[in-house]
Amino acid sequence: MILKKRLIKSFIEMYNSTMFRKIGIIYKNSLSFAEIYDHLRRIKNYPDEIYFHESAIDVSDEFKKLSTEELGNKSDLIIVFGGDGTMLSTAREFIGYDIPIMGVNFGRVGFLTDSSGGEFEQSLEDIFNDNFQIEERSFVKAEFDEKEIFGLNEIVLHSGSYAQMMRFSVSVDDQLIFEERADGLIISTPTGSTAYSLSAGGSIIYPNLKVWSIIPMLPHNLSSRPFIISSDRKVEIQVTSGPDKNAYISADGQSELPISYGTKVNISEKSDVLKLVHPSNYSFFEACRDKLGWALDVTKR
Repeated sequence: MILKKRLIKSFIEMYNSTMFRKIGIIYKNSLSFAEIYDHLRRIKNYPDEIYFHESAIDVSDEFKKLSTEELGNKSDLIIVFGGDGTMLSTAREFIGYDIPIMGVNFGRVGFLTDSSGGEFEQSLEDIFNDNFQIEERSFVKAEFDEKEIFGLNEIVLHSGSYAQMMRFSVSVDDQLIFEERADGLIISTPTGSTAYSLSAGGSIIYPNLKVWSIIPMLPHNLSSRPFIISSDRKVEIQVTSGPDKNAYISADGQSELPISYGTKVNISEKSDVLKLVHPSNYSFFEACRDKLGWALDVTKR
């Protein structure tokens, strides 16, 4: 019980100040319990219970490992150690549980995991002292043939064949917008606007706007350009033809379903949201400057 006692020794002092009393921990497979514990043990103020997801490896027997359902029902806050990919899968896995999630960046860019390992201790101290902000991020979903797939970043329709085009049409509120031959189509949320969408030429969108960016991928028609539309509009995509027997539709680059030609896909916003926990001094624009290299160091001129 020594490790656990060390982690919760200061909890009584701050018990009445924090809303986060039961913490769930998730970390990517390339990290170890020893690395995670090394960060956790430095925190002065801690909640009364710490749980680990059942996927965690080498966890000390002094800590409970819980299933997704158990973790979702018992935790007040989930802390994710990893990169944006780990955050994306966690956000989809815990959708419907209404639990705030905080990301600690052990990946590369880390737009969703805004606290780095070196800043983590101070960020968590602030959060456990009620010095934080919660931001809601929306999910986009695609429905077809009584199937549903959803993502936090984007839905992508693609041909499934490298460097070969497919044909599709896009309608909004039952009005045809365009027919296109392209490698595919991206429907990005504001959260996804700094991810795959950005690489495809889409605009960066402020996170709390209720819009989507619709981006043809390498279109044959050179006048085709991304456009932004309100997320409360009715969007329908019809897949016409392509190089293989099926096209494919994916979410966040992590899950994928085949889709037959001639199928209509309805795009809409899920009612559930991700509650993303940030330190109180978090700024989206500062994150852009830092992670996209926008800051200009005049001392190097």
